[in-house]
Amino acid sequence: MASTKPIVAASFSYETLEETLDVKPKGTELFIGIPKETSFNENRIALTPESVGVLVNNGHRVIVETNAGVGASYSDRDYSEMGAKIAYDKKEVYECEILVKSAPVSDAECALLMPNQYIISPIHLAVMKRDILERMMEKKITALSFENLKDDSGHNPIVRSMSEIAGSAVMLIAGQYLSNANNGKGVLVGGISGIPPTKVIIIGAGIVGEYAARTALAMGASVKIFDNSIYRLKRVQNNIGVRLWTSVIEPKILSKQLKTCDVAVGALSSSGGRTPIVVSEEMVSQMRPGSVIVDVSIDRGGCFETSEVTSHEQPVFNRYDVIHYGVPNIPSGFARTASQAISNVLMPLLLETADEGGIDNLIWYKINIRSGIYMFKGTLTNFYLSQRFNLNYTDLNLLIASKR
Repeated sequence: MASTKPIVAASFSYETLEETLDVKPKGTELFIGIPKETSFNENRIALTPESVGVLVNNGHRVIVETNAGVGASYSDRDYSEMGAKIAYDKKEVYECEILVKSAPVSDAECALLMPNQYIISPIHLAVMKRDILERMMEKKITALSFENLKDDSGHNPIVRSMSEIAGSAVMLIAGQYLSNANNGKGVLVGGISGIPPTKVIIIGAGIVGEYAARTALAMGASVKIFDNSIYRLKRVQNNIGVRLWTSVIEPKILSKQLKTCDVAVGALSSSGGRTPIVVSEEMVSQMRPGSVIVDVSIDRGGCFETSEVTSHEQPVFNRYDVIHYGVPNIPSGFARTASQAISNVLMPLLLETADEGGIDNLIWYKINIRSGIYMFKGTLTNFYLSQRFNLNYTDLNLLIASKR
């Protein structure tokens, strides 16, 4: 029997089947809750009224707990006019599918969490407890952290914005405590004709250090930057675009510079764990009376040996006649700007989540989002957290591949 040849006709349309294998689902409606933060010194809110308006106009429901935006100068009316429902009972907010918070999940909030909820919030490694993680795991929570969330370019957009705010604020804070109004020594940050400029030492050439340097230079101060990474020092040099005085962290050079400075900024970051102490108590004792230390890295332990955590109510203390500022959450003191910065990242992320048909699909299609997920349906997917609290770790990529 002769084999029949396949018929090829111009009227046929040929299409590979792979095209239709992974069909994206239709968009889904999100049910978002924004609780009022009760944690210490937290004034920010993760979504501004304008962002809530965009989400509501796209067909999503948003419930905001009464007075949730007060710290950032947003009223309940601002939110209700944008289409949000105002809840007077915390429980109602915690019944939403998605919780968006500007502070980490607390002990009290664990009891209110619903099974299979999706939470977007910071982690704050320094204050995270094993008990909270275990209770979230029991309730099969999926959680995304501000600190680890990456954008398409591989950067951490929320951390970067908060670091820019903290860096820019540092010099404004230092200026306050150098003035007579706050019992400072009466020095104007910067320089005017005929008077040598104020001397500012910045330890750490990351984003906080860069923005502190920008602000100090704009005010007319003389800036010296220390960091052990030559790459970071070069990057600051290139980003700012003017020749800066830079040095690796060498104790003798650092000590000599600190003796004559007016402002010292601690802007060292650490990838995990505590920041190293690079300024000893002895170095601080030799600083000029009335000079100011602003330790931005205090949330990771601080890089000055004499630093201690302070609050927005009592931000400073004196040691060796040197004014120490150690508020860990500086962006919260500029809550409206900080809230807008967080909202600019989260609002598009939520819209994208809806377009993809929910968080499970978003994680599947957007690889960069995976770095932010530290818990997926109750399974811990963050290696640092699993090591620190001795909990089981599962690779998120394996998890989601097995669920497809």
